[in-house]
Amino acid sequence: MRTDLFRRRLVTGFACIGAGAAMPCCLPHQALAANHQNFALSEIADGVFAFRGKNELMTPGNEGAICNLGLVVGDEAAAVIDSGGSLVQARAFIAAISEVTPKPVRFLINTHMHPDHIFGNAAFRDIGATVIGHKNLPRALEARGAFYLRNYRSQLGEALMEGIEIVPPAQLVADRAEFDLGGRVLHLRAWKAAHTDNDLTVYDAATGTLFTGDLVFMEHLPTLDGSLLGWIRQMDALAAIDAQRVVPGHGPIAADWPEALEAQRRYFEVLAGDIRQAITEGRPLAETVKTAGRSEASNWALFDEYNERNATAAYAELEWE
Repeated sequence: MRTDLFRRRLVTGFACIGAGAAMPCCLPHQALAANHQNFALSEIADGVFAFRGKNELMTPGNEGAICNLGLVVGDEAAAVIDSGGSLVQARAFIAAISEVTPKPVRFLINTHMHPDHIFGNAAFRDIGATVIGHKNLPRALEARGAFYLRNYRSQLGEALMEGIEIVPPAQLVADRAEFDLGGRVLHLRAWKAAHTDNDLTVYDAATGTLFTGDLVFMEHLPTLDGSLLGWIRQMDALAAIDAQRVVPGHGPIAADWPEALEAQRRYFEVLAGDIRQAITEGRPLAETVKTAGRSEASNWALFDEYNERNATAAYAELEWE
């Protein structure tokens, strides 16, 4: 990573004040307020900020703050890319935004459906942001939303889940769209099934910064909830975007582009190659998922937590090639 990517400016959220609107300061438990103060934004380009999530599963200890989040500020308004994995994190994000700019948060862009990216939506809706998402996002949230709310109570705990809602997008992107923040236009692109079937990227042409959501993983093992073949097929088109830097869904908050794709591409090639060989040799699914992609284990965080799940989904897809 180039050392000039960062402006080294950190902004810490420590008050429940929204950008242009007051936010309720009551947190589920007083004990959660201390960690709430640790939210920090880094300025990675002029008017472009990011928060780095932890390479962990969502837990009470990390307050669901496991994915990278973004903020882009224009002359008239700001846009947020993903809202985080809890209302506690989202409110800390809003507080940090108020330290960066007095301009209102006009848009909240959800890059896809997973809870670590959308559980904070209600906090941004409540300060007047329009939620934007892929055309398939409403259907995906309708299908999974109740399960997410039920399942993550055991993972995050009742306190952090209090008040979380599944907030669908009010504005949809079917292919490409542009959103003007005043002197700064964000270019949104909807992708075919890859990480999920509702992946959306955000490109700030003014600084050459690309927010990919989970279409790009670094350090954290990629997780497959859409189509391995679709993801592989679209990586060349993704790499062709004329960006200087990328903010991946997980990993470092600024990396050179398109070099940032190399490790993910290698993992997919290894995983697909191992599974294709197993299918050719007639090895069953239960045996294959324990060995496919295993040579990549030392290269990724959370490999053991996700690789067998990836292999299971990929096997089901590849056996019908």
